[in-house]
Amino acid sequence: MSDPFIRHIQLLGFEKRFFPSQHYVYMFLVKWHDLTEKLVYRKYTEIHEFHKALKEMFPIESGQIDQEHRTIPNLPAPKWFDGLRSTENRQVTLADYFSSLLNLPSKISRCPHVLNFFKVRPDDINPTTNKNGRKPETFLLKADSTKQGNVSDITGPIILQSYRVVADYHKNSKSELEVKADEVVDVVEKTENGWWFCQLKNKRGWVPAAYLEPLDSPDESEEQDPDYDGETYVTTKSYSGTMEDELTVKEGETVEVIHKLLDGWWVVRKGNITGYLPAIYLQKSGEAPPTNENQTKSKGLPPRRSTISNAQSMHKQSRKQISQETYRRNSKKYLKARQSITETLTTISIAEEKEIESDSKAQPAIPPRPSKELILDRCSEHTKNRIRTLN
Repeated sequence: MSDPFIRHIQLLGFEKRFFPSQHYVYMFLVKWHDLTEKLVYRKYTEIHEFHKALKEMFPIESGQIDQEHRTIPNLPAPKWFDGLRSTENRQVTLADYFSSLLNLPSKISRCPHVLNFFKVRPDDINPTTNKNGRKPETFLLKADSTKQGNVSDITGPIILQSYRVVADYHKNSKSELEVKADEVVDVVEKTENGWWFCQLKNKRGWVPAAYLEPLDSPDESEEQDPDYDGETYVTTKSYSGTMEDELTVKEGETVEVIHKLLDGWWVVRKGNITGYLPAIYLQKSGEAPPTNENQTKSKGLPPRRSTISNAQSMHKQSRKQISQETYRRNSKKYLKARQSITETLTTISIAEEKEIESDSKAQPAIPPRPSKELILDRCSEHTKNRIRTLN
């Protein structure tokens, strides 16, 4: 069996913690030789102490004998007081530091000192929390921020929402996270396609939103009401419905989305028919395709909420669910009303066009020719004499 080593270290961001006093810790996702990924938290003071010890272990590579031979990267000393701004500004430096460190010869990059520093500790799995329940504030670093050196792309503060798992979920790919019923996860990112990126202790991965419920109350506010007016979308892939209430579509068809559900299965209207379609195969009309398409495809279709037969909620009030028949009935009402309005407008438009056309073609009426007697009765004596002369 080969010796362990670290393949990659990714800086995810940092947390602002409040126990035992206010301080900041950096979040690192460490990818090991066996492709396992572990989440660890380290203070900057710890990182700098690690750096100092590394320099002592390798005096030549640290430039202590000859500065020209230095290969170990520099790392600034910590300040007397670390505030939010200084913690943000160090992220690019740290990302570059550990990237350079792993590119050094294996006697440095794979030495026990480096490996031990990034091994998971008990407080990485169960960090000490404040007794009053105040959660850490999480500041995430965008994926391309370290490459561009732009710390203005840092998001935050973010209070990660906690959700409870309603049933066991067994992952189908490496990017997913396996969870069990009643476990509590922190949601890092929510996507409309039904996959949420979650954190469970020192593990991270994608979990179907259908398997999660909020701790406080049923998550009614997050799921919008149906909009029977509909938004125009285009299908990016063919799909054959496997259940009675699902639609079958071809790639490139135009449909109307009338209800966006959190589990990633949207209610869609195709002509006069309504049914469910996976949001992962829908793209808003006129918009460019998403840049993370390959990552989305690797997760596959999320399971529908209605298919989880053994789901157990902790809330007395369950999430509001609308039947497919209600969707169809309300959609037909809307289409009928829209058709009536369209026909009325069309009738008015046609009538107006005919009226304009008739006005443009109308000619002055030709008066009837008067009789001889009427002319003699109304004309002057001069005209009467002319007529008598002609006769």
